[in-house]
Amino acid sequence: MSAEKSALKPILLVEDNEDDVELILHAFRRTNLANEVVVARDGQQALDFLHRRGEYASRPDINPGLVLLDLKLPKVDGLAVLKDIKATKSLKRLPVVVFTSSREEKDQLESYDFGVNAYVVKPLDFKDFIVAIGEVGLFWALFNEPPPAK
Repeated sequence: MSAEKSALKPILLVEDNEDDVELILHAFRRTNLANEVVVARDGQQALDFLHRRGEYASRPDINPGLVLLDLKLPKVDGLAVLKDIKATKSLKRLPVVVFTSSREEKDQLESYDFGVNAYVVKPLDFKDFIVAIGEVGLFWALFNEPPPAK
């Protein structure tokens, strides 16, 4: 394992539903995912974190290893967050997984048009939800080979 790979990058979870946040955090704990998880409750807070603005202005200059993004968010919707990430030079290679309840074809197409790395529909069954998020987290945090840092 490379030195960069062994340095755990945080996961940015962008989710406004408190129940889903708790389930996702529970799934990460069950899979022993050791990455810090930063929770943004709306799209604006996610953008502030990513661009190191406002309450996040003094955070370390380390991009997350993964953004887990809901689409239906207050203030700034998930598609606008995704579009901003992929249009920003310092963020565009950041892996973004949409994790949403939306099965709308329009949302799927726009997500891929804007450069999402994966689109996962939240399972309704509790066990399936835990398994899905655990596998997403493990894949992106442990198995995915990110591009070299510039």
